Amino acid sequence: MENIFDIKTEHDFLAASLRTFRCQYDNIEVYRKFVDYLKINPEEVRSLDKIPFLPIEMFKNHQILDKNVSTDLFFQSSGTTQMNLSKHFIADENIYKESIYKSFEQFIGKPEDFIFLGLLPSYLEKQNSSLIYMVDFLMKKSGKPENGYFLYNHEDLFKLLNDLKDKKVILFGVSFALLDFLDFCNSNSQTLRFSNTLTVIETGGMKGRKEEMTKDELLVILQEGFKTDKIYSEYSMTELLSQAYSLGQNEYQCPNWMRILIRNVEDPFSYEKDGKTGAINIIDLANIHSCSFIATQDLGKIAGDKFQVLGRIDHSDIRGCSLLVS
Repeated sequence: MENIFDIKTEHDFLAASLRTFRCQYDNIEVYRKFVDYLKINPEEVRSLDKIPFLPIEMFKNHQILDKNVSTDLFFQSSGTTQMNLSKHFIADENIYKESIYKSFEQFIGKPEDFIFLGLLPSYLEKQNSSLIYMVDFLMKKSGKPENGYFLYNHEDLFKLLNDLKDKKVILFGVSFALLDFLDFCNSNSQTLRFSNTLTVIETGGMKGRKEEMTKDELLVILQEGFKTDKIYSEYSMTELLSQAYSLGQNEYQCPNWMRILIRNVEDPFSYEKDGKTGAINIIDLANIHSCSFIATQDLGKIAGDKFQVLGRIDHSDIRGCSLLVS
C-alpha cells in the first residue's frame, strides 16, 4: 500500500480506496464473507458508492483483522460492563500515531505548540481507550511539564487554567465532564478569566449523565462558560484510526485520507444528496489492517466540503463517539 498520508486529490483518494477495498476483500475474512453475502463482484466496484460498508456492529462479535498480521493491541469501546463492547485490533501503532499527528496539525496546529489537559474521567477509568491513547500521544509530542489529566478534581483544574492564562492550552473534555466543571465554577462563584489562548475540544458523550441537548445547545453553553469562541469538537470512534474536527458550528472536516458518505436509512445501498439527512458511512484509509469502510449508526448530512453529526438512528446502542442526540 502506498502512503495514504500523501493523498492530495479526489482522484488519489478514489484510487487508494479501490486498492484498499480489493486488498481487504482478499485478506480480511469477515469482510470478504460480508461482500460475498451481498453477491458483489469486487472487480466490478469502480466508485466509492459501490463499495460495501461493513456494519459497525461487526466489531462487537468478530476480530476484524488482516490474516497476514497478528497483534495483542486493541482498543475497546466505552460502555457498561454488561454491554458487548467493540474491539478494534491494531497491527501497526505508527499508522495511528501518524494519523493523530497529521489530523491535529492540519486543523489545529503543531502539537508541540500547546499544553494539553484532559478532562476525560469516563475514559481514564477504563482500559484500552483509543481517545486516551490519542491524548497521551499528543502530550508526549508536546512535552510540556504542565500536561496532565483530571478526573473530578475541578478545583485543581480551575486553578491551573487560570495560572496558564497567557499560554496556548488545549483542554480535551468529554461533554458531561465539561458541563460538570462549569457547574462547579458557577456553584463556587469561580470565574474563568482567560485570554483567547484556550481551546476546548469536546469529544462528545453524555451517556445518561446529563439531560440530553443538541450539539448546538452544548456549544453555546461551553462558549459562554469558558468565555471563548474556540470550542471545537472531535469526531472519531474506537473502530477508526482517524479523526475529523469541527472548528465551530458543528461542521466537521475530514483529513485527506478520510471521507463521509450519507446513506439512506431505509436503503443502505443508496445515498443522499448534499443537505439531506441520512446515516453516516465512513471511509478511513488509516484502517489498513482492519476495515476502511464502515457503516455507522450515526445520523448526519453533508454540508459542502464539511459534514454535520445530528444524532443516532433510533434504537441503536449508545456509544462514546462525538455526538449528542438531537
